Amino acid sequence: MKTFGFLMISTFLVLFATLLPYSSASTTRRFHFNVEWKKVTRLCHTKQLLTVNGQYPGPAVVVNEGDTVEIKVTNRIAHNTTIHWHGLRQYRSGWADGPAYITQCPIRSKQSYTYRFKVEDQRGTLLWHAHHSWQRASVYGAFIIYPRQPYPFSGSHIQSEIPIILGEWWNDDVDKVEKQMLKTGAGAKVSDAYTLNGLPGPLYPCSTKDTFTANVDAGKTYILRIINAALNNELFFAISNHTLTVVEVDAVYTKPVHTKAIMIAPGQTTTLLLRTNHLSDGEFLIAATPYVTSVFPFNNSTTVGFLRYNKSKPVNHLNRRRLITTLSTRSVLPDMLDTKFATRFSDSIKSLGSAEYPCKVPTAIDKRVITTISLNLQNCPENKTCSGYDGKRFFASMNNVSFIRPPISILESYYKKQSRGVFTLNFPEKPPSRFDFTGVDPVSENMNTEFGTKLFEVDFGARLEIVFQGTSFLNIENHPLHVHGHNFFVVGRGFGNFDEEKDQEKYNLVDPPERNTIAVPTGGWAAIRINADNPGVWFIHCHLEQHTSWGLAMGFIVKDGPLPSQTLLRPPRDLPKC
Repeated sequence: MKTFGFLMISTFLVLFATLLPYSSASTTRRFHFNVEWKKVTRLCHTKQLLTVNGQYPGPAVVVNEGDTVEIKVTNRIAHNTTIHWHGLRQYRSGWADGPAYITQCPIRSKQSYTYRFKVEDQRGTLLWHAHHSWQRASVYGAFIIYPRQPYPFSGSHIQSEIPIILGEWWNDDVDKVEKQMLKTGAGAKVSDAYTLNGLPGPLYPCSTKDTFTANVDAGKTYILRIINAALNNELFFAISNHTLTVVEVDAVYTKPVHTKAIMIAPGQTTTLLLRTNHLSDGEFLIAATPYVTSVFPFNNSTTVGFLRYNKSKPVNHLNRRRLITTLSTRSVLPDMLDTKFATRFSDSIKSLGSAEYPCKVPTAIDKRVITTISLNLQNCPENKTCSGYDGKRFFASMNNVSFIRPPISILESYYKKQSRGVFTLNFPEKPPSRFDFTGVDPVSENMNTEFGTKLFEVDFGARLEIVFQGTSFLNIENHPLHVHGHNFFVVGRGFGNFDEEKDQEKYNLVDPPERNTIAVPTGGWAAIRINADNPGVWFIHCHLEQHTSWGLAMGFIVKDGPLPSQTLLRPPRDLPKC
């Protein structure tokens, strides 16, 4: 298993070193994913791990801008599954988006489904992952789109590319962890390790050989494609004694930002330039640790790997241990509680906004939706025992509605005009009651949430603004919110309660960052604007999987436009049945 980990990383590096940096050609790219079990050993624990094609992480999907993509997914396990192509816009092809019971019924055991979509006007680093239950704990991989035009990055020639996927490892069966959480109403058991490309590194038991190493030459420039595929944690990432330059987030070019570290939320991607300016040989720490804003238990460990200059002396595990001791991870990474750093870093990201890559932020809006994002305590049902705080159950909600997935696909029900009993179009577009959202007592002032599958609807082409308002129920916390089917512009962020009159005056309508996942500040708010030009049903949810399981989600519908090119395509013939 240790040999497999080394070979997998080597394959990654060769693959990304040999592909052309850009391509004007477009074609149909075909892939085959087998969702299957694989015996994997980490941290002295061997278990059956859910994988794609027996790989952990899964295979990289590498395409060119303009390509048509066909990925046949065959389910070789006894449970249902789906795959989501995170950040792909899926223009008119919502049937290929992947979230279970939102845009499709799951792929049943021994069945297959081919996801078909075109990659239009997108380039850069994204990811794919399972979107059923907690399967994405190990079922994930990189999705790389090479641009039609050369990179707009200034500086040296790119030597090669290194993908680094951040993840989590549980010694236990993750499916059992999720089921135990839902059964008891308590929080989930935390992970046992963080990983770099599936490898935990030498700070964990039995993991010295399960360590990611990136080999580089001095005096070169490398692209690092950083992907946070962790299930329940936002993470800080850094490389000791090296400056990182942000040039892209969520597959959108940015103005360059020089930094010693980054904060990256689950579902986010950050593309960095790394200049290997050290003339001396040696190894440098690659490290990731959680950014913590929650009072809930969390994994406070750190995963490390190594950036190794090629002319360095052969690896000596004792020397590596000394290096880790000398270069304490605390000197490399921000403190786990460093909200100031996370805020400064997020505020520094701006869209490139060039003539070739303009920032198309809506400067006016047709609709504004303001929604609270809350954790909730629910009274324990009669004759039940609940293990949440004060003998209650944990839930989560948006505008005090805890999202319930229906037994069949919402998109299919909408397409067939058979919404009765599946969903309603009455999601509240403002909080049901006004109060000091971020100032209430975390436990004494709690609202029992409502439950439902409530969506809202907008016309094709609507300029939509959504304000995500955090609350202090249970505790204030940073929530990464992901929007399916659309990129959006982060026009404003702040702490405390959103003020419709005053805060709008501070919006950035010139070069706001364009993303698909936004980390809403702890105890604060974030305002996003969307050009709603993609017909279909689209999911919005917290990318901390525990919160999504508790109901921190909603959805919206974009109606068909007046032209044939502005309408949802017909469902594919092999669309799975519920």
